[in-house]
Amino acid sequence: MAFRTLAVVAIAAMALLGGGARAEDAAAAANNYADKADWLCWPGRAGDACDVDLAATVVAGDGAMKVERFKADPHPAIDCFYVYPTVSTDPGVISTMAVELQERRVVEQQFARFASVCRLYAPVYRQFTLTALVARMQGKPLGGAAGAAPPQTGYHDVVDAWNYYLAHENHGRGVVLIGHSQGSGVLTQLIKNEIDGKPAQRLLVSAILMGTSLAVPNGGDVGGDFKTVRLCHASNQLGCVIAYASYRDDSPPPANAFLGRLRTPSGELAAACVNPADLAGGSGELKPYFASRNEAIVAAAAPPTPWVAGKTVTTPFVTLPGMLTAHCVSAPPFTYLAIHVNANPAGPRVKDIPGDVIIGGAVQKNWGLHLIDANLAMGNLVAIVRDEGEAWVAAKR
Repeated sequence: MAFRTLAVVAIAAMALLGGGARAEDAAAAANNYADKADWLCWPGRAGDACDVDLAATVVAGDGAMKVERFKADPHPAIDCFYVYPTVSTDPGVISTMAVELQERRVVEQQFARFASVCRLYAPVYRQFTLTALVARMQGKPLGGAAGAAPPQTGYHDVVDAWNYYLAHENHGRGVVLIGHSQGSGVLTQLIKNEIDGKPAQRLLVSAILMGTSLAVPNGGDVGGDFKTVRLCHASNQLGCVIAYASYRDDSPPPANAFLGRLRTPSGELAAACVNPADLAGGSGELKPYFASRNEAIVAAAAPPTPWVAGKTVTTPFVTLPGMLTAHCVSAPPFTYLAIHVNANPAGPRVKDIPGDVIIGGAVQKNWGLHLIDANLAMGNLVAIVRDEGEAWVAAKR
């Protein structure tokens, strides 16, 4: 029960992204984000990447199934702004602005469900491609020296999209920033440069940065990557950040793991871990939403998952009450979200979850559950944003 697609092996491009512009940036003209074709999701637009069927089958521990229909909020109080992870298989170092299956797939899995609590904005951006990342990891040159810093074109695109949103759509509304992997890396830069300590900070409801290693002081919640944006400790807390990287609790990050650790070791700083199942810091139950046919970030040629023996799931998503719990673990140099599977060996429900990176039939433990960071806690995150939206209204901002 694992995703078997080579593309997923490199979703964590943000772990390798560095600063500094290159020739590609100078050659790339700015996008016109007034053109709605440059947005994956835009409120009220039929047929965009967020206009999808999000119905889920609720599979109980005894195998009973019921369908949970999804309904968007037609008048949400706040907005959500999303930056997707590395999914482009374009041949160059930076992707084109074409909206392809990969971009649509990841939005369906990681962002569209937030339509029940906020207006959805998701720009297309010229990201550092999967093709370039694989070449970089293999030490091969692609569009420049193999060791050169990746271009910052994608970051500049997201800044332009953010500024367009602020100027034309925000009108003082609260906004949640949501990202995964490379998207989280881009949003971390955006918060540092454009929000932290700036006027736009008053609009920040929260930031959800998944599959990343956000630096915070050991035992503290602010002062590493961000000067004034703190970690979240309650669902009614405003202006805070949720960050985590997930691993199975019985398969902790090995020494060569990519996430849950800082690139530059520091005795004073550590990677942040905020548990979406218990923001106060304990253990809690996750409410996952998995693709019912093992289709995650990109399309995968895999047979339907037997979620319940002898039964067929017909909805695009599955959720498994009571199946998963999570807690944060500090095991220097790693800090990570440990996922425990509460399987019933004698029950009819599936005994494990999908999400491992597999190459040549072998699980790549150094990637943990990076592929499904968002799926694992989607129900929890949506509930948190709902509470934050109510807190925003109550604060009369």
